Amino acid sequence: MKFKKLMVCALALGVFATSGAAIAQTPKYRVAYLARAQSDSFAAWLANSMVKEAKKYPDIALTVFDGQSQNSVMQSNIENAVTNKYDLVIIQPYDPAVQVGPVKNAMKNGMKFVATNPKFEDDSIPSVDSSPYLLGQVNAKPALTQVPKNAKVVVLLGPPGNPHSRGRRDAWQKEFFAKRPDVKIVAEQTANWNKDEAMQLMEDWIQANPKIDAVISMNDNMAAGAVEALKGSGMTPFPLVYGTDGTAEACLLIKDGKMTSTALQSADELAQKSMAMAHDILTGKQTNLHEVEGTELYTKQNVESCIALHKKLGDIK
Repeated sequence: MKFKKLMVCALALGVFATSGAAIAQTPKYRVAYLARAQSDSFAAWLANSMVKEAKKYPDIALTVFDGQSQNSVMQSNIENAVTNKYDLVIIQPYDPAVQVGPVKNAMKNGMKFVATNPKFEDDSIPSVDSSPYLLGQVNAKPALTQVPKNAKVVVLLGPPGNPHSRGRRDAWQKEFFAKRPDVKIVAEQTANWNKDEAMQLMEDWIQANPKIDAVISMNDNMAAGAVEALKGSGMTPFPLVYGTDGTAEACLLIKDGKMTSTALQSADELAQKSMAMAHDILTGKQTNLHEVEGTELYTKQNVESCIALHKKLGDIK
């Protein structure tokens, strides 16, 4: 019953299995994609990209399941994939330290896995990922000269166990805070990649700190939540706001002058490499089992190229 509910949840969100209806034969391989959440703008982009990419492989039928940003749901989805004998699972861990145990146990029983965004620290699990440090670094370096002297800043973090949150924060520490001792962090807390949680935190921080010079967010979804709170407060001057992911919403906010920059991690590239790796594993081909992609910084100067990307994807009309 639990499996059916999760299936319905995935279908209701518009993320569904490739049907193979136009294919003469039933697809040979059944692949499950376990997304960490559908309420997270980047995770939703990645899930949709996985669905589109899977259509290039007529021997694969892909089904996507929503992890709802809950470790318990992620655990159930892993168990259901094993019980229902999927040939391979592509997983976007919510908390890798929690999910690694169930994944390793499933692998011992013959289940094949590919991890993406983020990878597991255990390199025996094939993975495709971007560099968390690089994603933080490309934002932090220009911030050295953008953030005013003696600035007061707030920091929004992802889930505590997520290596992308830790890696991006580590980059900000080494590339910015260590070099700008005049900057004071007046508040720092996790919003779990969630826009609404970030907005609520930002509203509280604005009340406690009438002057905030910059918002440093570990992803665009939380940055967008902070922007909503800032717009409602009427704070002037409007703080600098930094994000990561290169989502459609972030690019539009940069164009509007409400965000400063975002570091792109391409969901399309992650999906392309993840599906290619999954197909190679299923068909027994040699493959590079630990792919890593790069990034690009989007600012007011070049944000139109990011907007063009999302128009092509259909994310911006």
